[in-house]
Amino acid sequence: MFRRERERRRRRRVAVVLALLICGLGAWGWGLSRFVDSIPRTVADDQRRTDAIVVLTGGTMRLETGFALLAAGMAETLLVSGVDKSVPIEEVLRLTGMTEEDVACCVTLGYMAEDTGSNASESAAWVRSNGIRSVRLVTAGYHMPRSLLEFRAALPDVEIVPHPVFPAHVMIDEWWRRPGTASLLIGEYNKFLLAGLRTLAGFGAEG
Repeated sequence: MFRRERERRRRRRVAVVLALLICGLGAWGWGLSRFVDSIPRTVADDQRRTDAIVVLTGGTMRLETGFALLAAGMAETLLVSGVDKSVPIEEVLRLTGMTEEDVACCVTLGYMAEDTGSNASESAAWVRSNGIRSVRLVTAGYHMPRSLLEFRAALPDVEIVPHPVFPAHVMIDEWWRRPGTASLLIGEYNKFLLAGLRTLAGFGAEG
């Protein structure tokens, strides 16, 4: 009798754990779908001029786009955040088509950041030291939701204008059929969740 009762209790506990796991996976999957829907497919505002441009390194098209925006007069100054310490300035100039004089005039290379959170911290320190009130943020579209989360936490009083770029290898449409894109988006979503938890807990990026 007691054995049967213990077995029933064990089965109830197993059922509760399985139900919680199913609910958790369902919530995670629903959130993933919402996250993918939030990824920008276009540049919503490509006309507004800002005080500065911030480019986050780590993907194709970002540097080229940031420097093209600077050359077009969309801002007077630009920060490249997260430059690898091993990358010589000559390589940056080659990628952007700018001269050393251009860089000395209007461009700051940031070497301290190693991830999105430290991108936000590095950028916040630069923004505050230069009295900047508005920033056009250049990064990949799939990376933009997390970047905006981190930057708005670090710079709550600064206007952040997103300027996504769209690498050809990241195909958002029917992403679940593309293993490479699916893996990238799932990893980015998990990082987005962790960044959100840090922000809620008060451990977001600081300037």
